Amino acid sequence: MKRELLHSCPELIDYINEVGFLPLLRMGIPGWSAEEVTDADCQYTRLPDGGWEWPLWEWKGAILQESGCAYGKFFNGKAAFISRTWWPDFCNYRRSVSPEPEEGSIGRSILEVLKSEGSLITRDLRAACGFTGPKMRSRFDAYVTRLEMGGYIVTEDFVYPRDRHGREYGWGWSLLTTPEALFGPECCRPGRSPEASRERLLGQLRRILPGAAEPMLEALLK
Repeated sequence: MKRELLHSCPELIDYINEVGFLPLLRMGIPGWSAEEVTDADCQYTRLPDGGWEWPLWEWKGAILQESGCAYGKFFNGKAAFISRTWWPDFCNYRRSVSPEPEEGSIGRSILEVLKSEGSLITRDLRAACGFTGPKMRSRFDAYVTRLEMGGYIVTEDFVYPRDRHGREYGWGWSLLTTPEALFGPECCRPGRSPEASRERLLGQLRRILPGAAEPMLEALLK
């Protein structure tokens, strides 16, 4: 994996395009995350006034807009970037092992609302789907995560609230959409079988993670 630490958003975009798949934060495979390949100036820092700075977190939207890559909870329910080059194979294989939710299911209703609206921040999608009662947020998030893992939902951008001075603050909300709406239908159909896509994905994971055991690589695609 990367030996020289990265210092800027453009460098990180180039690296995502080089490796194809990159989790945002550490997830147990040494060196395989944006957090681990960027230098100390890009990391989370608490400020004396109680605030915080986290350049890497703030770059997420710019990475999506400038690189055209996909972002979502794609590996073991953890957030990651997938380059446009590798998204078609990832989507092709994942949808084969996680078929589109059945008619009348909660997962299908979430997808239908999102397709109808085009894109919604997580909070608004949750409300539009009726997940408004107590303890409903975590239940809804679990459904969305399954849809992201299946290749049916991606993050288009991030939306931040603003204070009375017009300054953005907080952690931001994911603006969710479908990959068909964001990339076009053809970007979800690479023209090869799901099994062929799986072999291509495994080959790339072996290349970028040469020290990882084969069962671990296979588990990443489940």
